[in-house]
Amino acid sequence: MVPDAVRNYLSQAHRTLSAPDASVVMSASSIDAMLKDNNLSEGSLYTRIDQAVTNGILTQKMADWAHRVRLDANNPRHADASTPHMTADDAKRAFDFANALTEYLYLLPSRMPPEAQ
Repeated sequence: MVPDAVRNYLSQAHRTLSAPDASVVMSASSIDAMLKDNNLSEGSLYTRIDQAVTNGILTQKMADWAHRVRLDANNPRHADASTPHMTADDAKRAFDFANALTEYLYLLPSRMPPEAQ
């Protein structure tokens, strides 16, 4: 079952795809909520992503993508002078990853037959 916080952030990320800055930030928030739901609440999102690899929750490639979303979300959050706004493609890429991570962490395991768990 997908936790309410994750579902809420992911839903907002989807609903705001036409507002890329907001969507990317919501995608990053959904990733953060997933890591916190997996008992990774200490430190920064950067630290939690790296700890998720150490704990076997994410592969290194998944962590690399999570870091990309994290960095993209920082641009509008901090009004970055060189790249203050995200594009529609950035928002779609961030949402697609967050959605796939939800599938990987919550939906696929719930479909596993009991004898395989």
